[in-house]
Amino acid sequence: MAWADGCLGTRDVLYNWAVVCAANFAGAAGLAALVFWSGHAEQYAKTYLAIGAAKSSLPLGEAFFRGVLCNVLVCLAVWMVLAGRSVTDRFVAAGFEHSIANMYFLPLAMMLHAAAGEPVQYAGLWRNLVPVIAGNLVGGSVLVALVYYVIYRRGARDAAGREPSRRD
Repeated sequence: MAWADGCLGTRDVLYNWAVVCAANFAGAAGLAALVFWSGHAEQYAKTYLAIGAAKSSLPLGEAFFRGVLCNVLVCLAVWMVLAGRSVTDRFVAAGFEHSIANMYFLPLAMMLHAAAGEPVQYAGLWRNLVPVIAGNLVGGSVLVALVYYVIYRRGARDAAGREPSRRD
């Protein structure tokens, strides 16, 4: 929204996305390592491995559009939580592809494979994360934030009925 309003340049937005993505990956993979080292993952290894295999084998287009849908729902959930006044006004949506969740599940599945002496497939990690991150960006930035920006921008008019001028 700050980019659409002219407060940030494209380079600033891309830099911010890169930093946030890297930090989220470090945090999620770090959490996966802690869960792995705690021994907790062993009792759920079959489930983690099945999730990791399913996510890393999604076709690129399917992963992208699941990423779009997921972040539309996640961003709308955040908007709804902020707008809600009671517990019944709020909701949580899940089940599509979310890059941050995948940054946890896929490294954990890779660690479980390595511990079992099986080959670790890094290609599946990137095959999932690249289109899902792109989809999450489109879903959250374009289909939610930009839509809200356009809606509220058009509604902002001065006393004479004119839209305000853009900031430099």
